[in-house]
Amino acid sequence: MTTSLRRDSCDLSQNAEKPPRTPRPQSSGRTGTLGTYSLPRSPRLLLITTVILAAAGVALLVLPHGAPTRTPASPSPEGTDSASLPPAASPAPAATHENTASASASARPVGASALPPHGEGAAGDPAIQKALEAAWPADLPAGDERRLLTAGRDLLRADATGFGRAKWPEVFPGQGVAPAFGTARFRIQAAIARRDGAPDRAVVHLVWAGADRGGAFTDGRITDWLFTRTTSKGVSTWTPQPRI
Repeated sequence: MTTSLRRDSCDLSQNAEKPPRTPRPQSSGRTGTLGTYSLPRSPRLLLITTVILAAAGVALLVLPHGAPTRTPASPSPEGTDSASLPPAASPAPAATHENTASASASARPVGASALPPHGEGAAGDPAIQKALEAAWPADLPAGDERRLLTAGRDLLRADATGFGRAKWPEVFPGQGVAPAFGTARFRIQAAIARRDGAPDRAVVHLVWAGADRGGAFTDGRITDWLFTRTTSKGVSTWTPQPRI
């Protein structure tokens, strides 16, 4: 019994001297023929990640706040390149009052001037004459034009005032209608003679002023006298046509 107690005490002392064994953790590495090993973590990967994050932070600080973002242009339905299309023409500027006035002035015939207002008197008659000549250029021989103007003025005076109607019996048969205007304030302001669509036809265009029997004075009146040319034995004659 003494011997068995000594063995037991020896076993207990030996067990007490040995440290407790801890379980060995299982490795997550690969298991091969040479044993178990773990994958080493590369410091290069950590360095690259750090550099990328630092660069992104610097870029965010450098970019200005509120910078507009560019969106890619949507392709055209036809698939054509927008860079090859010609630039759109800019709209013409709206015409101003000055441009319109200058354009209308340049469109008027050369030498035409503004007509004088009514009541201007004899001082405005030359402007009316120039306006007629500019609007209707001469197209008759000078001799024919003079004879037509003389006849046209006489016919207008005879028709308006009654003076000289006996000279034109074919136009005023039996002295015609009683004159409506007096001779005191009668005035021819302007007159031109031009062809009337054919070489043997002419018209005398007259602008005149006068006061009627009631005393009302009016200027700017317009009267046209038509003429036809006849030739007898080599002599041309312009004959006035009765007014209808």
